[in-house]
Amino acid sequence: MDDVMDESTAESAALPQKRYFRQRAHCNPWATNELEHPISPKHVDWKSLYPAFPATPGQVEFADVGCGYGGLLMNLSTMFPDKLMLGMEIRLKVSDYVKQKTEALRVQHPGQYQNIAIVRTNAMKYFVNYFQKAQLSKMFFLFPDPHFKRAKLKWRIVSPTLISEYAFALREGGIVYTISDVEEVHLWMAKHFEEHRLFRGLSAEEMEKDPVVPKLWDSTEEGKKVTRNGGQKFCACFERIPSGALS
Repeated sequence: MDDVMDESTAESAALPQKRYFRQRAHCNPWATNELEHPISPKHVDWKSLYPAFPATPGQVEFADVGCGYGGLLMNLSTMFPDKLMLGMEIRLKVSDYVKQKTEALRVQHPGQYQNIAIVRTNAMKYFVNYFQKAQLSKMFFLFPDPHFKRAKLKWRIVSPTLISEYAFALREGGIVYTISDVEEVHLWMAKHFEEHRLFRGLSAEEMEKDPVVPKLWDSTEEGKKVTRNGGQKFCACFERIPSGALS
């Protein structure tokens, strides 16, 4: 019996191999799909996502929208061990990879990586189904799909309508982090956040003091790829300002 237990534990602790979870990067977020989604944050099975925490609606503070293979989540997990973080990813194979890797890391490092989880969902449609008002303290949009064609600009994860949803879920003083290797996409995101009345862009000095910003550059697979190819990266951060500041 012990041999069976040991073999089972070792198998569960093996990190998944990324080459078995490859999937095309581009996805139509407006396509009809059969993704299940909760009708409200109160209907999410938080306990299954964070079994080591008495997780309830409102406890998750960090959201990585379009988290890809989860590199940022895993880097931030040990940096903020008391903060619950949720990755949102629409691609099935990619979300399966993050789930399996998280489970393996939990076995390999007892007591760690319990604060991160992933849901396969369409954030453009169901973001507010997961988060209550003023719940989040940090949001991340790392190397989002550029959707270059004019007809597909509506597919971009940052848009005036969606920013209002992000403002709803982000608490006052919360920070949105963005980075892209496509300058046009970087300028697009910056323009829409800066034009929204509930956000202000952080200065270079403010970003330099934020310990999270350095993690944006090479935590993700896309970021590492850009580095290997000698490409540029464009980063910008935005603070959720108090609603009272508008008066």
